[in-house]
Amino acid sequence: MGQTEQKKYRFSEAPIWELQRDYYEGQGITAWQSGEVPQYITSNRVMAISYAEMLFGFLQDRARMGHVTEKVMFLELGAGSGQFAFYVLQELTKLTEMASIPLPPFRYVMSDLAEKNIAFWQRHASLAPYVEQGLLDFAKFDAVHDKDIHLMQAGERIGPGDLHQPLAILANYFFDSIPQELIYIEDQQVYDCQISLEFPEGAAGLSASQNLKEVVANYHYRRETAYDDAAYPYRELLDVYRQHLSDSHILLPEAGLRCLDRLKALSENGFLLITADKGDHRLESWEYNEPPKLIHHGSFSLTANYHAISYVTEAQGAMPLFTKHPYTYLNIGCILHLPQPNSYGLTRLAYERFVDRYGPDDFFSLKEVFDTQVETKSLPQLLALWRLSGYDTQFLLPCTKRLYAVIPEAGEHEWIALQQGIERMWAHYYPMDGNTDVALACAILLYQMDMYAEAISYFERTQPKHANDVTVLYEMAVCYYELAKDELAKQFADRVIALSPQHEEAKALSELLVSLL
Repeated sequence: MGQTEQKKYRFSEAPIWELQRDYYEGQGITAWQSGEVPQYITSNRVMAISYAEMLFGFLQDRARMGHVTEKVMFLELGAGSGQFAFYVLQELTKLTEMASIPLPPFRYVMSDLAEKNIAFWQRHASLAPYVEQGLLDFAKFDAVHDKDIHLMQAGERIGPGDLHQPLAILANYFFDSIPQELIYIEDQQVYDCQISLEFPEGAAGLSASQNLKEVVANYHYRRETAYDDAAYPYRELLDVYRQHLSDSHILLPEAGLRCLDRLKALSENGFLLITADKGDHRLESWEYNEPPKLIHHGSFSLTANYHAISYVTEAQGAMPLFTKHPYTYLNIGCILHLPQPNSYGLTRLAYERFVDRYGPDDFFSLKEVFDTQVETKSLPQLLALWRLSGYDTQFLLPCTKRLYAVIPEAGEHEWIALQQGIERMWAHYYPMDGNTDVALACAILLYQMDMYAEAISYFERTQPKHANDVTVLYEMAVCYYELAKDELAKQFADRVIALSPQHEEAKALSELLVSLL
């Protein structure tokens, strides 16, 4: 490990943040396609349903107040792959259509810093219908600096005071991924916790991801009197930390709070913030906190200080909602920074029903246990949790082998339930690359149930990736034979024989088809 960089930095100004930015701008959608950056915990159907329900409650609250004319903007910060936005839009449009009640119109805006991500969204077939309906737009947004939102599709600029409805902000794994300050509390004194970095030999020739993976952080402490100044904007928050914490490292989300202030200025009626991250809103959780560890997954992440965000916004008149119970993996908060926040009863009710009572964090905990016990579950049990997941795509893949095994012993009504589940899941499928595993899983399950017409449509989606997979090709031949498409059946049987001359089933099928043609 070479000492190529020993300069001390304020934590928010350290080179790691520039590397973070370089990583996302360079990788674009590849960061999620490769699996380097995890996304399932916040980009699943249960998560999207809970957010859609809160947004639906918010629209109803605005309608009850008589605000049904002006459009409501839903702004997602750091929209990443776009999968979460797709799920939310699906659920929210379904809710508004089924309700058939007067509601204000809305526009969902996906934003990110990486232009490659935005270009991916603009090309994505699953998002195109929402763009065409005027329900979806895109924006490049730098959370550290930008004051305006430039809508790419509509060609509009949203500046301070332009919105007459409150702004609804969605921010998942956002506040932990933008620059933060780091302080240390001891003996009711505040110290600025600076950082120096040791990069590996040859760092200049390494990728941003590799540098972030190899860098070693060292921390240094110096007394900072600026935090004692009455003009410091978060002085009251630090007074709380001085009085109640000791030997504690605290991440201060100054950039995140300033971003919220700039976004609040866009509307004359404040904002609703729905956010999820690893990070606690309880003061006691920050007691004796160790220096932050840079958790590496392509980029890096830290811990979001929801206590600071909650405290500061509440002092400004907001109503923060967080779960009454401790979170396990994902803390989800809803902050109503609105005039008379208590009047938003349906928004608060949706949070109670879809987060506090039972929410995405609970589902993820259940799924983690379930994944270790898949091989012991019956088809009704598998179907029950799949329904609970909202027919989530990533639920099916780990269960495919077990589903295939239990199909023969299941009843016809269970086969129909599985078929219906596959159809509903496929309607929610958001492809991010050329991976055909989901289509193949659907195909082999339907084939196992002798649903050949349904199976072949999914088998066809696996091509050309599985053009040399003799098992796939043979099952496609059988499907075409059962559907009386003999010429296609013969073509696929012969392809199997060409790849595997000793494939007896394919040879027998080919001979039978010769006699029929």
